Amino acid sequence: MDTPKSFHLPADIHAYLVDHGTAPDPVQQALIDDTRALGDISIMQIAPEQGALLTLLVALTDARFAVEVGTFTGYSALCIARGLQPGGRLVCCDVNEEWTAVARRAWEQAGVADRIDLRLAPAIETLRALPPEAVVDFAFIDADKPSYIDYYEELLPRLRMGGLLVADNVLWFGRVVDPAATDPDTRAIRRFNDHVRDDPRTAAVMLPVGDGLTIARRVA
Repeated sequence: MDTPKSFHLPADIHAYLVDHGTAPDPVQQALIDDTRALGDISIMQIAPEQGALLTLLVALTDARFAVEVGTFTGYSALCIARGLQPGGRLVCCDVNEEWTAVARRAWEQAGVADRIDLRLAPAIETLRALPPEAVVDFAFIDADKPSYIDYYEELLPRLRMGGLLVADNVLWFGRVVDPAATDPDTRAIRRFNDHVRDDPRTAAVMLPVGDGLTIARRVA
């Protein structure tokens, strides 16, 4: 199965890993295939093991209100929505109508469209427009890298104590440890990683899943 994967794993190990977890169901596999058809940009889709982990984390936190920054073709949103408590809601932030049209179709097929509120606008505007009383149980950041800290700082004060904030691409295909990598995205990811590490409001772990996931739990 040709899918996005944890970049540091050999193909046979990755296939074994996916096969021994909750593998993509037919709707998710169809979404993987539809996204692959978009060409090289399909690399933006999260790996299957990331999706299974998101569903598990959302369910474990009993999340009722979640926010996603960066939706692309909707695989991560589908996974988050499936983990929500009954009556739960997910606000998705994106700006691309073409890619999110693919997402909408998949959400309908998966039976989760009624849980998802897609807002096509700059994410920072959507986050700042959330009502003050909105308490976020779970947040996922997977969008433009230079804005990661801004998204984090908008979301964390709204995150309930014990709630989780998850950020993707924190290993940036290994470029975070390459001294020769000085492009804006790599530098932005390094700044974000340092920012989370030094933040006393959270307890965090960085995992080598997909392109690297940071899971931060609000503790103060």
